[in-house]
Amino acid sequence: MPLLSLIVPCFNEEEGLPEFFKRTEKIHAQLGIDFEYYFVNDGSTDQTLNILRQMAAENEDVHYLSLSRNFGKEAAMLAGLEASSGDFVTILDADLQDPPELLLEMFEKIQAEDVDCVAAKRTDRSGEPVIISLFSRLFYKLINKVTQTPIIDGVRDFRLMTRQMTDAILSLTETNRFSKGLFTWVGFQTEYVEFANEKRTTGESKWNFSSKVRYAIDGIVNFSEAPLDFVTYSGLSMVVMTLLAIIILIIRQLFFHRSVSGWTSMVVIMLFCFGFTLLTLGVIGKYISTLFLEVKKRPIYIIKEKK
Repeated sequence: MPLLSLIVPCFNEEEGLPEFFKRTEKIHAQLGIDFEYYFVNDGSTDQTLNILRQMAAENEDVHYLSLSRNFGKEAAMLAGLEASSGDFVTILDADLQDPPELLLEMFEKIQAEDVDCVAAKRTDRSGEPVIISLFSRLFYKLINKVTQTPIIDGVRDFRLMTRQMTDAILSLTETNRFSKGLFTWVGFQTEYVEFANEKRTTGESKWNFSSKVRYAIDGIVNFSEAPLDFVTYSGLSMVVMTLLAIIILIIRQLFFHRSVSGWTSMVVIMLFCFGFTLLTLGVIGKYISTLFLEVKKRPIYIIKEKK
């Protein structure tokens, strides 16, 4: 009988965990396959860890990893993926914004030949603040223009993957991870299951506007050289403009009127140095950007306790 590993990142989810487990166990009975749960406590400050300890003591299929601090959802997902051993692996949130009932349709789709992944895709953003919804759409439009790795608007981290695709994800060892891009970058045939956006059943979202902006910037930097290209071309433009300015200032100085002594040379030097510095930073940045975070070789997460 196939084994399904459920990876559940948790950060202050004490209120929603009982209901989450109740609903997923209903799916467990309907699917008729073996389940193993890997709850990853990502530095929660409430009673999440105590609830996970109790759940693990009462259910042999429940396992948990408790990280030494809050490393972020990307690290929590990776910890769960590395611990999993199932023939199929799914990632879903404990706040029930990812309806576990979709697993029934997902599992049916992944049985088809050549399908390696089935991802959940929101059809709307109802209930989401207008400003966040607007900037989210702008982000997806922007990142798909500057990268060759397509990232589809509305697709969640909630997905069902084969072991082969899971192992491919785990083979990517970069420290600064952007999973929405990694899931696409590895390839494999992906199908989609659409659903209407659901509100959190308990608690509040941990993703505020500033954290989403940082996440968006990470995505663009990890999957595109466009920011570096922009700096490089900006610097090149400044050098061209400086050369034109030099010619204009020299002509002005020689044939029209004399400026305050030293003004012309000072402006020319400042413009040239500024433009050339931007150009140099852009070129050097091409090399440094891919090395800076990786050479540190710090662990992506640290496990303090597990069962």
